[in-house]
Amino acid sequence: MQYLHTMVRVTDIEESLRFYCEGLGLEEVRRTENEKGRYTLIFLRAPGDTGGEVELTYNWDPETYTGGRNFGHLAYRVKDIYGLCQHLMDMGVTINRPPRDGHMAFVRSPDGISVELIQDGHLPPQEPWASMPNTGAW
Repeated sequence: MQYLHTMVRVTDIEESLRFYCEGLGLEEVRRTENEKGRYTLIFLRAPGDTGGEVELTYNWDPETYTGGRNFGHLAYRVKDIYGLCQHLMDMGVTINRPPRDGHMAFVRSPDGISVELIQDGHLPPQEPWASMPNTGAW
């Protein structure tokens, strides 16, 4: 397992970059604009660091974040997303967003922290995951 990033939602890209980059000294390593989803993702990393990143998520449509909604999720790259999800289910963990595509799943910690699991490489869709519905919020 490899720690990937922590996501926080932001309401002002320029102010956020000023804080994280000018203030903390992080560097932008990549940016993704998703017109269909109406959001921008900006990934930041400390200079020289090859570890985890901070993902700034800017939703194009205005939204007020309350109750910690500005914190998004932890993300981990995993070797076998199907095996790990089965292991978690066997432990009684609800798979909130199953790995239908063989690439991504979401679960929640006992304290409600959302955790994204991302497959290292590609796995073809498999049952029962491919037809499993979402459960709760992720």
